[in-house]
Parts: sequence; C-alpha cells; structure tokens
Amino acid sequence: MLNGVMLRLASVGCFASMSATVHQLSATVPTGQIIFWRSAVALIPVLIYMLIQGKFPAALRTSRPWGHLVRGLFGCASMTMSFLSLAYLPVANATALAFLGPLISLPVAGVMLKEQITRRIAMAALIGFGGVLAMLAGTLVHPSGDPKQLIGIAAGLGFAATMGFVRVQIRDLTRTESAATISLYFSVTCTIFGAASIYLGWVPLTNSTLGILIFAGLLGGVGQILATEAAARVPVSQLAPFDYTGMIWALGFDVILFGLLPDWMSLVGMALIVGAGIVSITTPKAQKPTAAPPAPRQPWH
Repeated sequence: MLNGVMLRLASVGCFASMSATVHQLSATVPTGQIIFWRSAVALIPVLIYMLIQGKFPAALRTSRPWGHLVRGLFGCASMTMSFLSLAYLPVANATALAFLGPLISLPVAGVMLKEQITRRIAMAALIGFGGVLAMLAGTLVHPSGDPKQLIGIAAGLGFAATMGFVRVQIRDLTRTESAATISLYFSVTCTIFGAASIYLGWVPLTNSTLGILIFAGLLGGVGQILATEAAARVPVSQLAPFDYTGMIWALGFDVILFGLLPDWMSLVGMALIVGAGIVSITTPKAQKPTAAPPAPRQPWH
C-alpha cells in the first residue's frame, strides 16, 4: 500500500502545480487552447514512460477501446470544468470543490468495484470533506454575487461529480490495461477535443506563455501516470483521503504566487484535512470474520 500512497501524493503535487499554472494562464488564454496544450504536451512523458517500461508500441494495443473512449470523454469533460473553475476562482477554492470528487468516488467504488469501505476510511473522507466546507465557508455564506464566481463554483461542482466517476473508471480499466495505455488514450482524446476548440477562437502566444503551457502539460502527463499507477496498487477508497493534501499545495500557491492570504476558517480546514490523512494512514485493513465460511475473493484485494 505504501508505494501506492506515495505515488498518489506525488501525483497530487503535480496536479496542484498544474492547477496554479492553469489559473495564471486563464487570464489570457482560452480554456480550449489550454486543454490542447496540456494534453498534447502530456504525450511526451507518457511516450517516454512507455519506452522506459519497454511497452512501446505494445501499449498501443487495447482490448477495451470503448472503455478508453468513455474514460476519455468523461475525462475531457472533467478537465474542461476544472479549468473553468480555476479561471474564475482562487486555486484553493477550486481545489476545495474538486475534493468532493474523492468523496463521491467512495460509494461509486463500493457499488461498481465491490471495494470494502471501512468505517474509519469513510470517517477520514468525511473529516476531510468537513475541512473543505470550512475553507469554502466564506464563499458560501457571503457570496459576492459575481457571475464569474458563480460560474466557477458551478464548474467546480461539475468537475467533482464527473471526476468521482472517472477515478472508478480508471480503476476498472487497470484490470486489463496498463497505466501507459490508459494515460496515452486519455491524452489523445483530450488533444483532439482541445484542438476542436480552435473554431471558438484561440489567441497568439508569447514565448513566456508558451513555456508555461508546456510546463503545465508536462506536469499533467507525469501526474496522469502517477495517479494511474497508484490506482492499480491501492483501492480507490483508501487513496481518497490522501488527495486532501492537495489543499496544502493550493494554499501555498495562493499565498506565494498570487498574494492571497488564508483566513482562520481556511486554517481550520487545513487542520481537518491533515487529520483525515492521519486517520487514513493509521487505518488497518478490514478483517473478515473468522467464524464465517470463506467468502469469494473480492477484486483488487
């Protein structure tokens, strides 16, 4: 389990860094154009990963094209809503809304993948969710009424809903598909989706903006691989609480890069999120009752 957790934490760091760059880019670059560059450049680390693992061109073959298509379409929708949320909200607020995704993934994983969800793991997710609510308290209780802020909140909620399904879909694909194959077809799908947005209007890019777009794409590609490898090693329900560490990254970026200082409610939220991670780390695996006849082996245990 430790390797899977470390991979997830590294993935969270990559995606949090990418979110900060997307937030900065959104002021001047359309969302569709960002999606194209993020996805196209992400193919570079994915292909390098394939070569290192000796899986190219074998990883191009797949027995589940429709599964990749569904994952790609939902992934494109999630990415679009995530980037819209980052365009209109501070990084910490957009990240907080995204953390509804892991909570949604718990019951979905239980139903679709028959994963065992212990009470402590469920409690850890709820504690982390409470921290998210604490950090959003100012926005939810005293909304400014700014239409762009409302768009950002709606997009963040949409991202959380679709991402809860995407996480489980990735987990299901790892039954037969490698992390490289899943990451490759996701990047290809989103590249095509982003390229189609050229008809909605793209903008000329300066050298510095192009450099940031490339950096965001590299972060996204590496994050994809790490997240998919983590999902192949550890059940979705056990990984969910560790995603909350991304809030610490997001708050740091808001303070250091954008000069946004957290209020006391944000600090309370951080404490709850860290508490959720500690509870998850110290949670033992559920034991089957010894008196009962042996149950059929559950997938991914």
